[in-house]
Amino acid sequence: MVKLLKSGFFTSVQDTGRFGYRDKGVPISGAMDVWTVDKLNMLLENPKDAAVLEITMTGPTLLFEEDTHIALGGAEMSATLNNSPIQNRKIYKVKAGDIVSYGKLERGFRSYLAIRGGFRTKVRLGSRSMYFPICPQNHLEEGAEVPYEVDKAFEPRITEYKLEGFLEDTVLEVHKGPEYEILTDRHLETLFFNNFSIAMENNRMAYQLKENIDGHKASMLTSATLSGTVQFTPAGKLIILMKDGQTTGGYPRILQLSDRAISVLAQKKFGDLVSFKRV
Repeated sequence: MVKLLKSGFFTSVQDTGRFGYRDKGVPISGAMDVWTVDKLNMLLENPKDAAVLEITMTGPTLLFEEDTHIALGGAEMSATLNNSPIQNRKIYKVKAGDIVSYGKLERGFRSYLAIRGGFRTKVRLGSRSMYFPICPQNHLEEGAEVPYEVDKAFEPRITEYKLEGFLEDTVLEVHKGPEYEILTDRHLETLFFNNFSIAMENNRMAYQLKENIDGHKASMLTSATLSGTVQFTPAGKLIILMKDGQTTGGYPRILQLSDRAISVLAQKKFGDLVSFKRV
């Protein structure tokens, strides 16, 4: 088990997501920055869908009760192992009684802690991803214990990987959405030749952008949405659905973020700037 001596702002167990239930209104969920999680699981030679801890804004203090190996990635949060600094994108051996803690957020917004073999919480509808009401809670609280398998003999073939400038990225690659054609030339100019700032309303469900564009009078039936769907309200508000976002919506779906762009956006916080680039 790993015990949360402190929980941090919003720490949860996430994997690649919960598939096959969107017709029942159940979102995919899963790690917001799946690009980072894929890299960490490959580093630890885990299955692609191995569960990790997703750590948002401020990190927890973790007591490991059995030997294992871990790797950190995503946002940089001044993490330590037994009070000695540890780095992202490297494998560390952890022994029973060791403590990992997090300090100041330096870059990014969401950090990930992967463990050899993945965390072994209960599987619900094919996934370990925490999402209420499928799970009793949507995040871990102080005192929670998260199971994992003991691992003493692991000998990694690769012990670290290099960063590719991911946290500094501000460009969101997008494809045309189903209602893209309602956009006027003025809309297109505003969308693709300006920066937008992240509004205070941002979480695992959706990110809103602070700046509005010209509104519209288009109407549509409620239709399917995905993670990364950019909704366009009549008042000109842009809402980008994320991993816990609703599965249907009644606003025009003008753009669709690429998978990598979703990971880029997941590392942004209030006030950060982003821009759109059509691919």
